[in-house]
Amino acid sequence: MPDANNNSADLEEQLPPSKSAVKRRMLALQQLGESLLELNDKQLAQLPIADEQLLLALRETRQIHSNSARKRHLQFIGKLMRHIDPQPIERAMAAIHRGKQKNDNVFHQLEQLREDILAAGVSGVELATARWPEADRQQLRQLVLQHQRETKRGKPPAASRKLFRYLRELQEFYGTPD
Repeated sequence: MPDANNNSADLEEQLPPSKSAVKRRMLALQQLGESLLELNDKQLAQLPIADEQLLLALRETRQIHSNSARKRHLQFIGKLMRHIDPQPIERAMAAIHRGKQKNDNVFHQLEQLREDILAAGVSGVELATARWPEADRQQLRQLVLQHQRETKRGKPPAASRKLFRYLRELQEFYGTPD
């Protein structure tokens, strides 16, 4: 005797998706298209998009400032997205976002290190040299002293910015010790 549950599962596989399911899928594709607009040209080139018409539509949408025209163009992008496989694009975008998140974390760590160095004063130079033994102690010390003078005089934090740039150079050149 055939199983009733098995027949209903076969029947569901044969039925086309409901209108609601189709609409949800189209909206998801349109939202994916909108998220593509947030990427710059370099990031967009990293994505596996072979459809030139879609790439052209994305570039055109960036130029549109009228809300209604932009909305229509986004719908057009959603329509174009229906003809491509979104999975590779979603994976590539996730990789881009992970890279951005990693860069943001490194940036915040460098900011925190700069603040720790400046808060500790001249002895804070040891924080940087412990992380990067190759760092120029004299340059670090001069930047800390310059920051202290600027703070006393109420001047803009130019030395603080220079210190951050120097720390970023050290990070890029020597990396982070494990």
